[in-house]
Amino acid sequence: MPKDIINKRPLFQRPVWVVLFALAAAFGWGWAYPLIKLGFAEFGIAGSMTASKMLFAGVRFCIAGLLILAIAAATGRSFAVKGGGGWLYLLIFALMNTGLHYAFFYIGLSHSAGARAAILNSLGTFMLVILACIFFKSDKLTSSKILGCVLGLAGIFALNLGGGDSGGFTFLGDGMIILNAFCSAIAGLMTRGLGQRVDVFVGTGYSLSLGGVMLVVPGLLLDGYFPSVTVTGVVILFLLVSISAIGFALYNKLLTCNPVGKVAIFNSLIPVVGAVSSCMCLDEPFYWKYLFAALLATAGIYIINRSK
Repeated sequence: MPKDIINKRPLFQRPVWVVLFALAAAFGWGWAYPLIKLGFAEFGIAGSMTASKMLFAGVRFCIAGLLILAIAAATGRSFAVKGGGGWLYLLIFALMNTGLHYAFFYIGLSHSAGARAAILNSLGTFMLVILACIFFKSDKLTSSKILGCVLGLAGIFALNLGGGDSGGFTFLGDGMIILNAFCSAIAGLMTRGLGQRVDVFVGTGYSLSLGGVMLVVPGLLLDGYFPSVTVTGVVILFLLVSISAIGFALYNKLLTCNPVGKVAIFNSLIPVVGAVSSCMCLDEPFYWKYLFAALLATAGIYIINRSK
């Protein structure tokens, strides 16, 4: 394609910027895995303190959402929500994208190794591919997509190879991460509808702040609290807020401007970054099946999204 035509595209549709923005989101989300576990430790949140985990997640997303909305207001973006059912759609999106999504995620991560959870969470990408073929006429189920899903699912099953210390399936660990992946896939489908009802940047701020409230309220009602607050813990929380604000703002905008597959391919980096960073920061043991599973998941996503 001629260079002058590419340069006339909106910023979020220019190939170089699509790559940079998608890489930034994927890299940040990969590092969230060890940061969440480190945050739990600094705030004194034990594995059995489900309410406190919900409160921690809710505070993170409320602040991230309010930060995005503050930037939106400062830059003069419209806060109007279009359509009679616009707010209902936004509430459902907030529930799937933040509320249920991260309730499952935080519970699952606290009962699973960070590296294992990072790879298992890539299941959401394959769910999104299959659901897109069902709901979007422009997405057809092809042999490449079938092969990619088979490879990706093989990577997921590879996590359960072996036994003992290497880890087996648990509902509170792996089960919660799978439910989180399903919510992520549903939210991915709903993102384009979000862009038709409200400015995507504003909609992202709404969804994060509302979803945060959906986590904070039950967390408080169930007597959730932070046993300790340290400077290091606050810094970690700030990093997680930044990851959420930047990652979701970039990713949601990219999904509304580009084919879903073109953006989703970069999610293959999330389990790789998450697994490596967890082993680095949490002193978790590294198992070769992590690498095997990550390679299969990455290969599956590449085959699904490669150009003809």
